[in-house]
Order: sequence, then structure tokens, then C-alpha cells
Amino acid sequence: MGIDSTLPPKKTTRREPELIWQLKITLADSKPPIWRRIQVPGSISLYKLHVIIQIAMPWSNSHLYEFQVGEVDYGDPSPEVDYPLKSARRIKLSEAAPAPKAKISYTYDFGDNWEHAIVVEKILAPEPGVHYPVCLKGVRAAPPDDCGGIWGYADFVAAIQDPEHAEHDELLEWIGGKWDPEAFDLEGTNAELQQIK
Repeated sequence: MGIDSTLPPKKTTRREPELIWQLKITLADSKPPIWRRIQVPGSISLYKLHVIIQIAMPWSNSHLYEFQVGEVDYGDPSPEVDYPLKSARRIKLSEAAPAPKAKISYTYDFGDNWEHAIVVEKILAPEPGVHYPVCLKGVRAAPPDDCGGIWGYADFVAAIQDPEHAEHDELLEWIGGKWDPEAFDLEGTNAELQQIK
């Protein structure tokens, strides 16, 4: 029996490597600026990006959040949110911010209102042997949860840096004994990010 030469040759499907989004995430109105540079697969959902940001800043993930993509808000729809909110689990980062220079915003904790500007810096091929997500750089500590927003954080830092301040001891005890507004633990952050599947 001969080979049927009329059949097209079988195509071998080679999976293209997944592209990586490099993002700069800056806490709005922070002076001096507080920011993180991370690399993540473009295929992750905005919900997973929320989890990554919680680790990278770090926040405690104990409050509501939302992403604003153009005129559409994404988050976790719930009875606590009284306006239209689409599920952040159903949109990929690559859809929300499809090209370099694309911008979206992220707000965590609607009381303290921690607003973040997210900018796509680059879209890259993955590096062999790198487990994503990864944080490349971070500048300054993110404010602790529940300290009263960006303006409350400025008061918090002033109080813990001044031993004569009326709230110095109380706030130091609340934060666990010490706080360095300039500190960011890149190694510890990446160790936590490595646990994300």
C-alpha cells in the first residue's frame, strides 16, 4: 500500500511562549513616590493581578478593590458594591492593557482609597528559567492598611518619626514596634510571589 500524496503533511503544533507584561504600579499622590515594577504573564486575569499587587505592595487583602479599564470597572461583584462591576476574573491583563504605554487604574480599600496607576512599560518574551510573576524593583514601603489614606499615612509617618509626638508610642505599638517608610523587601516579596500558581 503506497502513501497517499494528496493528503497535506501533518502540522506539528508548537506552542508559542507566553508573552510577559512589564508593569509599573505607582501609588497615586505618594510623595516621594511609592512604586513597584513587576513582570507577569499577559494571560493572567485582573483578579490574579489584584492578588499579585497585594503581595508586591504589600497590602493585607482585607478590603474591596476595583480596576478601572476605560469606562468599565472590574472587581468582585458583591452586595457591598452598589454600582455596576464586572468580574475581574473574566478579563485578561492582555485584554485590559493590550500594548506598551496602556494605562489602567487599581483602587484598593474604598475607605482609605489607595489608588494606583498601572502602566505597561514593555511586552517581552519570557526569560528561560524565570518563574513569573516576579518583582524587579520596589521603592519605599507601602502604607499599612487602615492608616487613613495617603494623607493619614503622612500623619502616621510624622508621628512615628517624632518621639515627642502625642501618638508616637501608640502608633508604634499598633504597627508592631517599628516602621521604616524607606524599606522594601524585594527578596521577601519575590519569595511570596513564587507561591502563586
